[in-house]
Amino acid sequence: MSKKNGIDAFSRRSFLASAAAFGAASWAGGAFAQDALDEIINAPRRGVWDDQFDAKASRSATAVVSNTPIFGMDTLANTQNAIGQYQQIVSAGGWPQVNSSVRLEMGVSDPSVQALRQRLMIAGDLPQSAGISNSFDSYVDGAVKRFQARHGLPADGVLGEYSMKALNIAADVRLQQLNTNVVRLQSMSGDLGGRYVVVNIPAAYIEAVENGRVATRHTAVVGRISRQTHIINSKIYEVILNPYWTSPRSIVEKDIVPLMRKDPEYLKKNSIRLIDGQGNEVAPETIDWNAEKAPNLTFRQDPGKTNAMASTKINFHNPNNEYMHDTPQQGLFNKLARFESSGCVRVQNVRDLTSWLLRDTPGWSRQQIEATIRSGQNSPIKLAVEVPVYFKYITAWAATDGIVQFRDDIYEMDGEQELALQTTTGIEQAAGSVEEDLLPQ
Repeated sequence: MSKKNGIDAFSRRSFLASAAAFGAASWAGGAFAQDALDEIINAPRRGVWDDQFDAKASRSATAVVSNTPIFGMDTLANTQNAIGQYQQIVSAGGWPQVNSSVRLEMGVSDPSVQALRQRLMIAGDLPQSAGISNSFDSYVDGAVKRFQARHGLPADGVLGEYSMKALNIAADVRLQQLNTNVVRLQSMSGDLGGRYVVVNIPAAYIEAVENGRVATRHTAVVGRISRQTHIINSKIYEVILNPYWTSPRSIVEKDIVPLMRKDPEYLKKNSIRLIDGQGNEVAPETIDWNAEKAPNLTFRQDPGKTNAMASTKINFHNPNNEYMHDTPQQGLFNKLARFESSGCVRVQNVRDLTSWLLRDTPGWSRQQIEATIRSGQNSPIKLAVEVPVYFKYITAWAATDGIVQFRDDIYEMDGEQELALQTTTGIEQAAGSVEEDLLPQ
């Protein structure tokens, strides 16, 4: 479809046809209505503010959050239905591009808001009853928040750089994204188990699912594009409370030795001990840190708050030396682009996940878990029943509530460069070992 800028590049005929095909949906993925065309044509032309504020509309982004899992019983069928809906949108002309010289947010009045309203109506984010005007009112605010929420963006109602880029991805590109992901979902259409964990890498979050519902959901930090988290089906077999962290040899040579040359107290400050081949501790001051080769010793960090894995390590069978873990850097979970690790997955609120995993393991209630963490005692715990875990790469899907979700193609697997542009800017592209991101600072 045409990529020309502005509302003028999007014909009234194409817009009305698109609205007729899709505008009646109360949400992206909703049912089609025969009278949608008339509703759009007769939509009130709002130009004042006295009837344009609805607090409920501004808070409606919460409708996106539910306990429906990504990989539910009906996910494949609902995504296939979404494909049919997006095919109709594309055949009707798609949606307009939204371009503005001003920052679009609540209270702004600008001609570009008309194109924004059209865009949101066609996708089902804004009801036709909101009308067409230049005003970014509470109804537009609520629709933008819903759009942001189902694209994995902060639902603040402000069309910043990332939201505008997501908004202006063409309908035919989104349709192809859905088609690509249906193939991925088909591989998950079997019995996943009564209790399982899903790590959706592009969404950078984790779901613990039980009896078809999300029991607990966690924000995650996953691998950067140069050190991708691997796609794998496995089983979680162990939780380690107060884990030790053993530095890989490459980190010792490239990072720790140079740090010791600058600061002889680095190991002590970070509770890292030197252990020889017989298990004996070696004093750091006995080592020549300016020698050509790094010492042939094990560099092991004690459990504790400064430990690179903080309170918890979760092990699952895999050939890549990857695992899930806690982190002392909790601020990482507040970032929009959480694709910064070297393959392992950091888990927010990891103790909730740990409690859920250990529920069927005798002697490990939430109270006992917390008490053990407070003690600082290294405690490996084998699960009484191993829990399936699925590391998957799903960038587009529709759940049982009919909401169509999209995420950035962070690893550029969807075949459309445009889909990888939203949140990759500024992400570190460093290479290194799988555990390099764990180096204590």
